[in-house]
Amino acid sequence: MSLRTIKIISILVTITGAIAIWQNGTFRQYGDQSGYQPIQPINFSHKVHAGDNKINCLYCHSAADKSRVAGIPTAETCMNCHTKIKPDSPEILKVAAALEKNEPIQWVKVNDVPDHVVFNHSRHVVAGLSCNTCHGPVETMEKISQFSSFSMGSCVSCHRTHREVILGADGRPQISAEKSEKKLMASTDCSVCHH
Repeated sequence: MSLRTIKIISILVTITGAIAIWQNGTFRQYGDQSGYQPIQPINFSHKVHAGDNKINCLYCHSAADKSRVAGIPTAETCMNCHTKIKPDSPEILKVAAALEKNEPIQWVKVNDVPDHVVFNHSRHVVAGLSCNTCHGPVETMEKISQFSSFSMGSCVSCHRTHREVILGADGRPQISAEKSEKKLMASTDCSVCHH
């Protein structure tokens, strides 16, 4: 076969593959990790904790309203309940062993934005955005997976939708404008996320 024939066949195979992927609905933008569901070191169910037991997200992700990162719960946080609830479960024994060895649990990061993007959890939590806006129906997930594509388009669209939040004296979102002290704007300026 000539080099030209090989090039033509390569191009046709590439185009055919791209069309097949596009038609099956599996085509994604570069960097889109929606649906990503890694194997975790501990079999943890958000459905049981956030859904069935209605534990507030901020109990485990305690930095989400104060910091850029939401934080991952420590073994101590888990054992606040699990010294009494299912302490002999194989998964809880893994948590207890990590605590006894003074080693962090090596959770695998699920939700991630590109390295060139700066995201601040606290600004979004303080603005009153529900965790489900970006993370999906976590309370129904037996195994956590990335819900959103975290694409620039989805973030900009959300900022346009949630353009203005009225904050009260306590810094929390208010429904009544009479009690407000200032407005928090969801900016669409590039420098807000890219700096």
